[in-house]
Amino acid sequence: MRYQGAKASVKQEKIDRIMAQVKAFPGMPATSAQLLTMLKDPESSATQIENVLKYDPGLTANILKLTNSAYFGIPSKVSSVKQAVVLLGWKRLLQLVMTMCMSTVMKKPVPGYDMPHGELWRHSVAVSVAAELVVKALKIPGADEVFTAALLHDVGKLVLGGFVQNDIQQIEAMVSKGIAFEVAEFIVLGTDHANIGARILENWSFPEELVNAVNWHHDPETCENHCTFSDIVHVANILGLMIGFGKGGNGIETVPSNSVTERLGFKPVHLESLAEETLTGVNKLADILMIQ
Repeated sequence: MRYQGAKASVKQEKIDRIMAQVKAFPGMPATSAQLLTMLKDPESSATQIENVLKYDPGLTANILKLTNSAYFGIPSKVSSVKQAVVLLGWKRLLQLVMTMCMSTVMKKPVPGYDMPHGELWRHSVAVSVAAELVVKALKIPGADEVFTAALLHDVGKLVLGGFVQNDIQQIEAMVSKGIAFEVAEFIVLGTDHANIGARILENWSFPEELVNAVNWHHDPETCENHCTFSDIVHVANILGLMIGFGKGGNGIETVPSNSVTERLGFKPVHLESLAEETLTGVNKLADILMIQ
C-alpha cells in the first residue's frame, strides 16, 4: 500500500477524470524531447545538439545566460552551445534545456496547494539545487541526472490542483487531525501528486530511475527498485521546505525518513549546512530564472 494505514475510498469516476487530465497534459517540450533522444545515441555530437537549438534563439540565449551565471562559476565567458556542451557535458545541457522549457508552465499558480504565481517554480528550482548538493556531499555515484527528477518532482500538482481544491475541506479536516497532507490527498482522491507526476514522466518516456524518484519522494519507504534517486529527492524536498520555498498546503515536513538516512548514510548534521548552501545556490540563479 502506498501509505501505511491509508485506505482510499474513492469513486472510480473521480479517478477516471484525473487520469483523463494526465493524458491531456502537454507532452515534453519538443526541443527537450529531441535532445533526450539524441543523448541516448552515443553517436550524437555537440554540433548536432547545437543544430537543434539554433532554431530557438530565445532558448539558446537563456541557456548561455544560465551557463555564464555565478552558479556554474565558469571563469571564461561561454559564447556558444557547442562550447557549453564541452564545458558542462550533454546531460547538463539537457538539464538546462528542461529547466528553461518548464519555467513558464511551472510558474502558474496552483489551486488547492496554496501556491501563488511562481511558488511551484521557486520550490522546484530549490529542490533541484538541493539534490545536487546532496549528491556532492554524500559522494553518490551515477546520480548526475537527479537534477531533472528534482526539478519535476511536483509536476503532478499541475494536474491534481483543481481536484484538490474541490475536496480541500475534506483534506484539511484530515490534516487538522494530524494526517500528512499528501496522505490525506491520497485517501480523498485515490492518488497523489507524486504518483500523477510519475505518470506524466512515464508518458514522456523518462528513464525508470527518474520516474521512481518522482513517484516515491514522499513515501520512500515503499520504494523497491532504483531507490537512490527517490531518496535524494526526498531529502532535497525537505531542504527546499526548510529554506521557505513551497510550503503551501503541504504542511511542514522537515525531517527525512529514517530509511532514507540509513540508505544514504545521511546524518541530521547535514541538514542545516546543506540548507544554507541550497539558499546560496538558489540566490545565484534567482535573477536568471526569475525566482524572486
